[in-house]
Amino acid sequence: MGLNVVFMGTPLFAKHMLEGLYSSEHRVLAVVTVADKPAGRGQKIQESEVKCLALEKDTPLLQPQSLKDPQFLSELSAFRADLFVVVAFRMLPEIVWKMPPKGTINLHASLLPNYRGAAPIHWAIINGEKKTGLTTFFINERIDCGSVLLQKELAIENHWTTGMLHDAMLAPGSQLILDTLNAIEHGTAMAQPQEVVDILTEAPKLTKENTFMDFSRSGEELERMVRGLNPFPTAYCYLEDIKNQQNLLCKIFESKFLKGVSALSEPLSATKDGINFPCQDGYLCVQKLQLEGKKALDFKAFLAGNDPSNYRLVQK
Repeated sequence: MGLNVVFMGTPLFAKHMLEGLYSSEHRVLAVVTVADKPAGRGQKIQESEVKCLALEKDTPLLQPQSLKDPQFLSELSAFRADLFVVVAFRMLPEIVWKMPPKGTINLHASLLPNYRGAAPIHWAIINGEKKTGLTTFFINERIDCGSVLLQKELAIENHWTTGMLHDAMLAPGSQLILDTLNAIEHGTAMAQPQEVVDILTEAPKLTKENTFMDFSRSGEELERMVRGLNPFPTAYCYLEDIKNQQNLLCKIFESKFLKGVSALSEPLSATKDGINFPCQDGYLCVQKLQLEGKKALDFKAFLAGNDPSNYRLVQK
């Protein structure tokens, strides 16, 4: 039989979950996604990944500026969906998540209650977690706090970036949604309140402040930060161009930690393995970086046109 659902989501992660729904017995009546907006240097209009898939499948599409807009609410209600499925979307007002008779479920990329928030995949890598997972739950008035339906645990490999963990979650995430919908359809879903724990690890939105690399921290922390912010939005620092007496933003894409003794005031140096950035307990050996106004380069290409001793770290 299958359920009649409306899907709500925006980025690539959500697109993969929507693809899973299209290939199932459940029927996608409509898709809700973010409004188109200009992006990049050319300010070209950008359509969400979810919108592109919905158009390809010829599915009715809603792109409201406001989720409380009366016209949007009327159009949404007219689909008479059994259930709403939400993946990587905005916070829903109560009038929306209470609309379908079987409720509104969300897929979150962590083992709730830990890593509630906007960036659970990134923070799991940054914090050095050995495992994470996926959770489906019923949405309520508090963000990521609704009753849990199903969970799937995933191991995190030591070398993984956020991009790698993201990709590892796609297939199990899609299956978890289908398993959840099947359980709801057949009346076997057992929603449980989230566990109450003394200390919660959050996953706040990524900002300029929390993606800045403080090299007074340990090399292991900095290396995890680089992996946790790869491929997006990328860890960054500032370098003083000693020769030209200017500070330049520097993005760091790949690195490894070399234990040793260093001074934060010393210039950068080069080895056969990369460019050494001094940190609390040694060096962050950088293999790929990008200076402000330049292309991203591997360290060998960078060294072909730059003397690392002309640069040193600028600490905020």
